[in-house]
Amino acid sequence: HFSTSLRYKDEMVKAIAEELIAESDYLQGETINTVYFGGGTPSLLSPDECGLLMDTIGAHYNLSADPEVTLESNPDDITNERAAAWKHSGINRLSIGVQSFFEEELRWMNRAHDARQALSGVQLALRQFDNITVDLIYGSPLLNDDMWKQNVDMATGLGIPHLSCYALTVEEKTPLHQLIRKSNAEDVDMDKQAKQFLLLMQWLREKGYEHYEVSNFAKPGFRSQHNSSYWKGEKYLGVGPSAHSFNGKERRWNAPNNNGYIRGINERSPRRESELLTASQQLNEYIMISLRTTEGMDLKKIEMNWGVTERQRAQQQIRGLVTRGLVEMRNDIVRLTDSGMLLADGISADLFADAPEYAAIR
Repeated sequence: HFSTSLRYKDEMVKAIAEELIAESDYLQGETINTVYFGGGTPSLLSPDECGLLMDTIGAHYNLSADPEVTLESNPDDITNERAAAWKHSGINRLSIGVQSFFEEELRWMNRAHDARQALSGVQLALRQFDNITVDLIYGSPLLNDDMWKQNVDMATGLGIPHLSCYALTVEEKTPLHQLIRKSNAEDVDMDKQAKQFLLLMQWLREKGYEHYEVSNFAKPGFRSQHNSSYWKGEKYLGVGPSAHSFNGKERRWNAPNNNGYIRGINERSPRRESELLTASQQLNEYIMISLRTTEGMDLKKIEMNWGVTERQRAQQQIRGLVTRGLVEMRNDIVRLTDSGMLLADGISADLFADAPEYAAIR
């Protein structure tokens, strides 16, 4: 997890390396299959710094022989020389925050790169990397259906094997949120977002992409191993400001403040908080993450880990969802339909243990 400015970069890299060493027993010797440089602007890392962190991981963790090593990058940070150096340092997958190939959309979203850089950044990356994922955003007020198809066609036409596509959300206290509040910009249209999501599923299915998680599409063999580990509920260690870790029972997270994080590492007193997950919380996490994937939610697993009562409770709720065409159930596996994908979070909330009386999709 890397989130900092150039001012703190050297101190931050050293602190992250120190945290990696100090927390080497957190995963209890499990094999590390994926490494992910993300959470901010990791493309500011030099190849030497990437190499230092990879060497630290290799020296203190049981790293698999062929790990997936992903670096998040903005399109405008990619040069031919930098991409080649990243590859040499051990990076074998790039995640590029394109968002759109349209100039007016990028300006509206206040992105640092322009449309020319969006295209050239991907093209430069493809010279060095076969395994690339690109982020695209749909549902903005400026994006009509034809433009959305052009964005998707551009990405697939370039041969990008993995796409992560998200509906535009407007976070409070951001410049965009303030602009909309002052009525100087059109607000998000939820019906339009739903339509563009359904179109996306249709287009990518026709092009041979697997819709393996609500927001993620991959050519065969190019699923994100890193994200898949989250969706399977596997253990993970996050290092750096705001980074989250999970060891199967406990979730913890580091302080978000750069100075506080660095000071805590240097003083051998990390600034972090943690919580032990109750059985109900563990069940709810399983429901939420499993329903988002093409593998679906396994009622047998619920019975095995949380008891027959929880299985029966969930199954009773599922009958109504099947009737409404939101989920399908076969051999105890529950999967969202295309319509259900639009309401994934609400459906999960309905199936949670101790779900509120008025759940999201009723």
